[in-house]
Amino acid sequence: MAKKCDLCGRSSTKGASRSHSKIKTLKRQNINLQSKVIEGVKAKVCTSCMRTMEKPKRVKTPRKPALKVGESATIKKTGKKVVKVAKAKK
Repeated sequence: MAKKCDLCGRSSTKGASRSHSKIKTLKRQNINLQSKVIEGVKAKVCTSCMRTMEKPKRVKTPRKPALKVGESATIKKTGKKVVKVAKAKK
């Protein structure tokens, strides 16, 4: 089988090894593949995908509602009052 991640499809890349006289020799840089059982299926997975799978799922927090024209709010750090004013039309 090819050295390729079953999840993301990433495979080896080409790099250049340079000598003191700047002669370029192409070399192959393989990715770090590990075999892992995922949901009962054995798969070849790169370590960056394994790290991503371990991350907890993000939970979106609800946004604060925006100020409407004429409403005021105070900023906690400075204690200043902010009032949203309607823009003048040209």
